[in-house]
Amino acid sequence: MINPVTRAAIALRERRRAPDPSQILSALPVPAVLLDPENRFRYVNHAAEQFLGISASGLSQLRLRDLVPDDNPLFLLVDQVRKSGATVSDHDLSVDSPRFTRQGMTVQGSPLPEEPGAVLLVLQNASAARALDRQLAFRGAARSVTGMAAILAHEVKNPLSGIRGAAQLLETSVDARDRELTVLIRDEADRIRDLVDRMEIFGEKPIMRTAVNIHRVLEHVRKLAQSGFAPHVRFHEMYDPSLPPVWGNRDQLVQVILNLVKNAAEAVTQDGQPNPEITLITGYQHGMRLAVPGTSTRLDVPLLVVVRDNGPGIPEDIRPHLFEPFVTSKATGSGLGLALVAKIVGDHGGLIEVDSRPGRTEFRLHLPVLTDEEADLGA
Repeated sequence: MINPVTRAAIALRERRRAPDPSQILSALPVPAVLLDPENRFRYVNHAAEQFLGISASGLSQLRLRDLVPDDNPLFLLVDQVRKSGATVSDHDLSVDSPRFTRQGMTVQGSPLPEEPGAVLLVLQNASAARALDRQLAFRGAARSVTGMAAILAHEVKNPLSGIRGAAQLLETSVDARDRELTVLIRDEADRIRDLVDRMEIFGEKPIMRTAVNIHRVLEHVRKLAQSGFAPHVRFHEMYDPSLPPVWGNRDQLVQVILNLVKNAAEAVTQDGQPNPEITLITGYQHGMRLAVPGTSTRLDVPLLVVVRDNGPGIPEDIRPHLFEPFVTSKATGSGLGLALVAKIVGDHGGLIEVDSRPGRTEFRLHLPVLTDEEADLGA
């Protein structure tokens, strides 16, 4: 018979052999938080810190009610886990509070038998998967624009040049009143040609990649904005200085950021809105991989770039179609700018998401970083 002292020693050795739960949770690539019976944050892993935008030390001082409103479905999920003693999942949850904003979350709650009342929550951003599905649809739409542009270039641009040339010849031999009409014909021909030219940039051409410092791209765009179209907008910069280079095309990334910043500037300056602000943010997020279009290669896209504004928000009826060609809320817009942004990001093997509500609109870019293998090739 094993005496109590020996039994205690064996139990102690077994406990020492058992892995620390915090070590297991810290290794998970998905956000995980452990709530105690009073809904205090007892433990959060690194992925959860990034997902929630709050450090572990900050969360340790909070309860769940400090992060989300009391009527949020998250509380119902936690209560169901405690009452049933089983895993409970909920989808398409939204959290909108002063501390934290997330849309389209999938949350799975599980009990811990050895710790009554404690609940382990695993959080996932389901909106990213939906955004990827939409982006694939947008790429199909962009390809249709490419085909249309090729037809227009052949069937429209050539006769358009003849029309413009004829208008120029008439301009020299008509009176002043008719000359206004020839100028109108010439200007409209130029406008149609420019539209076709803009559509041609959707062509499927391989991009030339190098190591790109994303902060230099952002600084370049900020200077262009403040010296040009956004002189009265206040810019905030929240950069992670330790980020590795992006594996991409510098000029195309400038075009993407410039388009987003220009749209943000137009949003915050419309209707005489006071205190217009644009915030540029960079960060590093683990655990997201996407396929490079047209290849079997898969890239990590952990580098996050956010363009945030305090404008009125994007109309709800436009949001699902925001990156489709010819969709715009502007009276004079062509609706090709954001479609091109989505195409360029997709060509880089990245992902673009948008989250918008009155007073806060965010465009989030997930981009690939330079790997050791690519660095060796470029050396």
